[in-house]
Amino acid sequence: MNFYRDVLRPLLFSGLRADPEALKVRLLQALHWIGTTQATGILAGLEHLFCYRDPVLQVKLWGLSFPNPIGLAAGFDKDGVGLAVWPSLGFGFVEVGTVTAQAQPGNPKPRLFQLPQDQAGLNRMGFNNQGAAALAERLRQLPQHRIPIGINLGKSKVTPLPEAAGDYLTSFRLLKDLGDYFVVNVSSPNTPGLRSLQATEQLEPILVTLQQENQGRKPLLVKIAPDLDWPQIDAILELAQTHHLAGIVATNTTLRRDNLKTRSLPGRGIPLSEEAGGISGAPLRARSTEVIRYIHQVTQGGLPIIGVGGIFTLADALDKLEAGASLLQVYTGWVYEGPSMVPRLLRGLATKHKATANPTLHFR
Repeated sequence: MNFYRDVLRPLLFSGLRADPEALKVRLLQALHWIGTTQATGILAGLEHLFCYRDPVLQVKLWGLSFPNPIGLAAGFDKDGVGLAVWPSLGFGFVEVGTVTAQAQPGNPKPRLFQLPQDQAGLNRMGFNNQGAAALAERLRQLPQHRIPIGINLGKSKVTPLPEAAGDYLTSFRLLKDLGDYFVVNVSSPNTPGLRSLQATEQLEPILVTLQQENQGRKPLLVKIAPDLDWPQIDAILELAQTHHLAGIVATNTTLRRDNLKTRSLPGRGIPLSEEAGGISGAPLRARSTEVIRYIHQVTQGGLPIIGVGGIFTLADALDKLEAGASLLQVYTGWVYEGPSMVPRLLRGLATKHKATANPTLHFR
């Protein structure tokens, strides 16, 4: 029995109906305390429970060394407060953010919901974060990068869309020496107009501006929505190749609501179809894998992909790796399955790798 999945999580989310965002804040506060006090006994205990190491899991990509291919997706630790502890929970890398040039509170609460009938989440957070300068200061205080750290960049809500490139540039300048790779997030559904920046004529100035500043020093990726059609994805891939992007993160949350069992949020009394926000978790699984496979085929494997969306089981992870992902990220699955999910997946991947010579398992 998985105590977290079978007992603790149902108690918190169904029995006590605890607010998911409040629980996440408390967890991050606890991780921050463990990290800042250097509670070595706790860290050692976490590593014993949740770290699984095997040389076959190591990934070399963009000149970086990943101890394993499973990372924590952006959105969980926006301000990097748990960076000292995530390696002890088994992750091979972590992506902080989304961070914006200006600190901002995000959208009104409540704004994070669990949909247990669908193994899904709904969020409309709105890039709540302390700002790029605060994240830069926190990263400077981090003694070392035990695992690669990615930084997910977004547009400040108050910045007009025509000025987006300058806004991204402000954040990048503050952080460019402190992250190992960077992701341009133009695919969140929770900042008005942001997804329009995926259009070629709006995305290209952002990429040009960042790459002029970057001068090829750091891997720069773009994170795309699952709701794009194939011609829209083709246009982004053409930009990615023209401007020498290091890869694609596929995918962000979806606006689709079809085939969900959940009809409304508790106490809200309106159809889920009318609720703002993006859906993550199991409903996203098939589409994100389909997008990964398409990108891999169109680019003939020439553009690395971080696959994210609906990973709960070993089969889910293998599907994305076999579709063409080089690295994986988890968020909602980790919330539902608990911290034992990461070592379970890693053990399964290592066993699978040793049992087959399948060259499509890209984490080698």
